[in-house]
Amino acid sequence: MSEAKINLLDFKDPKIKTLHISWFAFFLTFVVWFSHAPMLAVIKEAFDLTGQQVKALMILNVAMTIPARIIIGILVDKFGPRHVYSGLLIISGGICVLFATANSYEQLALFRFLLGFVGAGFVIGIRMVGEWFPAKQVGLAEGIYGGWGNFGSAAGAMILPTLALMFGGENGWRYAIGLTGVIAGLYGIFYYINARNTPKGSTYFKPKKSGGLEVTSWGDLWFYLAMNIPMYLALAVLTWKLSPSNLGLLTSTAVNLIYLGLVVLYFFQASQIWKVNHEHLKAGVPEMQRYKFKQVAILDWSYFVTFGSELAVVSMLPLFFLETFDGLDPIKAGLLASGFAFMNLAARPGGGWISDHFGRRKTMLILIAGLTAGYFLLSQINGSWWIPLAVISTMCCSFFVQAGEGAVFAMVPLVQRRMTGQIAGMAGAYGNVGAVTYLTALSFVDYDTFFLLIAASAGVIFLAVMFLEEPAGKMAEVLPDGTVELIDVT
Repeated sequence: MSEAKINLLDFKDPKIKTLHISWFAFFLTFVVWFSHAPMLAVIKEAFDLTGQQVKALMILNVAMTIPARIIIGILVDKFGPRHVYSGLLIISGGICVLFATANSYEQLALFRFLLGFVGAGFVIGIRMVGEWFPAKQVGLAEGIYGGWGNFGSAAGAMILPTLALMFGGENGWRYAIGLTGVIAGLYGIFYYINARNTPKGSTYFKPKKSGGLEVTSWGDLWFYLAMNIPMYLALAVLTWKLSPSNLGLLTSTAVNLIYLGLVVLYFFQASQIWKVNHEHLKAGVPEMQRYKFKQVAILDWSYFVTFGSELAVVSMLPLFFLETFDGLDPIKAGLLASGFAFMNLAARPGGGWISDHFGRRKTMLILIAGLTAGYFLLSQINGSWWIPLAVISTMCCSFFVQAGEGAVFAMVPLVQRRMTGQIAGMAGAYGNVGAVTYLTALSFVDYDTFFLLIAASAGVIFLAVMFLEEPAGKMAEVLPDGTVELIDVT
């Protein structure tokens, strides 16, 4: 196999085996995470839910993933992907079974909130794939991992309604969703047995300290602290949405306690970040070990609009088709909506491949411009449209969205190897901040305005990407014995 190509059929190659078992692990996390989406109409009827309660479930489904991706990123860098992925699959599989057996809206909401943790699975594989593939292949490899794994939401939309019908009865949806949890738990055991953190003889670089990213200048430290604020604001917005003045799922006392807890948690995290960074910043960071945090920040905001919009759209698109076009039932609406996530199979690997061959910055600019135009097109869809044309429009928009995700994570492993998990976690968290932001906006506006808001935000982030710097040369990592290893990033 040449350096420029990846032979996906060469199962004797350990890195190809690792790629396949990792993308399928991610695939299962997405099936579990969005197992409720194609069933929302049935769940709504079974529990006699209001439209606002359904929208609250959508928001809750992505809320926990914001802190989870930060936490998982830290755990991955410290303990390795093998242990963390296995544990996540087993635990989330159990929670999925509990969701399937829920008997009240409060239970549905709680288990959906907790299942947001499974959305952090993506971060684990980013570090795993980054360890096994060189810089010239990592974009395509990460794209395959992310794209084929992300397809789990589309596969769930296509398969789960049919499974529910096969099981039959009023509890068919419960058996279908519960089965996904059982499969995820069993695969967690399989992954632990078969996965390895690094190729034989390679060093698994770890941060010197846990608790936050290591930055390399005082200016970047303050920038980093500021970049954490939107994640807490997103959680505060969610809390407000669940308050007595809105959905009424939380009491006023609970809301105030959560607000206070978020403030305390932010300052605690800030203290940990300070603890991680102040000593080596005082001493001074050697030039060869420095990186620019602005690279991380731009990747974060890029993922805000790419993955954030994907999560939001995947959550609402079945209902959008159901309510926009006459004569559709929930199964048909779910199948039509699955076209958005279906594009993950080719688009995300395509975004990674284009980045590897034509440049990271240029690729991201083109793709974000494309998704801006795509969401503007979706805002024009109404009941008079030919349904196949509406589906094609969503798939065209989805291509740019998911190729943009591939382009983001084609660059993440090239920023700083020992902190890839944390960088991926922060970018991933921003994806969920985007989802919470967009889904919250959806609860106040109609579908047309919702798509226009995404397009407008993408236009702003396009301007930010213009300041992204193309990776070049080598990154320096310090080995346990104190010697320095140079890793190619071009």
